[in-house]
Amino acid sequence: LDFDLDLSDVVFLATANVIENIPAALLDRMELVTIDGYTEDDKVAIARGHLVPRQIERAALSADEVTVGDDALREIAANFTREPGVRQYERLLAKLTRKVATKLAAGKASAPVMIGVDDLKEYLGRPRFLPESAERTEVPGVATGLAVTGMGGDVLYIEVSATGSGTEDGEPRLQLTGQLGDVMKESAQIALSYVRSHASELGVDPAALNRTVHVHVPAGAVPKDGPSAGVTMVTALVSMATGRRVRGDVGMTGEVTLNGRVLPIGGVKQKLLAAQRNGLSTVFIPQRNEPDLDDVPTEILDALEVIPMTDVAEIVSRALDPAAESSASAA
Repeated sequence: LDFDLDLSDVVFLATANVIENIPAALLDRMELVTIDGYTEDDKVAIARGHLVPRQIERAALSADEVTVGDDALREIAANFTREPGVRQYERLLAKLTRKVATKLAAGKASAPVMIGVDDLKEYLGRPRFLPESAERTEVPGVATGLAVTGMGGDVLYIEVSATGSGTEDGEPRLQLTGQLGDVMKESAQIALSYVRSHASELGVDPAALNRTVHVHVPAGAVPKDGPSAGVTMVTALVSMATGRRVRGDVGMTGEVTLNGRVLPIGGVKQKLLAAQRNGLSTVFIPQRNEPDLDDVPTEILDALEVIPMTDVAEIVSRALDPAAESSASAA
């Protein structure tokens, strides 16, 4: 437009879901404000005070014609949506109020309509998300990690198995699948090297790892990277090699070194929020991330046992199922 504009008093705001994708030179010139996801209680409060009244109005209803109980709002937040914000949450509330309006207009229901947990299946269908950590870890070789994605925190399952006798020359081989990035691939190599070099300390028969070790991280269509799955990979490897299952209520995060030290990682708050959403009760984090707990809501810390650790061997000993251990000893 060839128009002079004074930008000296202009403040530029930029948003991003994944900080790793921002060039370092640009990020260094910006003041970073991190906004974490909502807790379940936050979502219920937002829905009660803002989302539900707005959707009732948009559906041409009144507060006297439809009431959504807090138990239903909590169920929608816990098992129908898994997101740091409330966009999908509001879409489901819009769907619910539209269906109520349709029933009232068709004479299939009479006001006031009360929506409780038992009514959600009729209006929204079956829950899309259910806690599955206990089911996924029913077999040895599977451990539950925690990760941060563009949609906030999430759980990450590490699966390990061993087959054959290695390569054609008899040397053990590591096979990786699940669209892993270079850093995560290195984490798997470090984890395997640590378990092999500390086999006696971990109660692992070295012969159990002298085969082709396959590490897979579902879901295979989603790219994954970062070092924070190191302790989870070590735990899954030891679980596979010893035949001991990992406790279904345990999650973990942390980078691991070749000598078994647990190094700090990022996104502690988002990961703990994901652990609470997925029904975990115990989470191991690096000792050096303990100051980050000051930013975690009190209700999340009350719902979780968060244990800061410095040695991955101790995480393994506390994460593996003691019942399985005693059964193996008896056998």
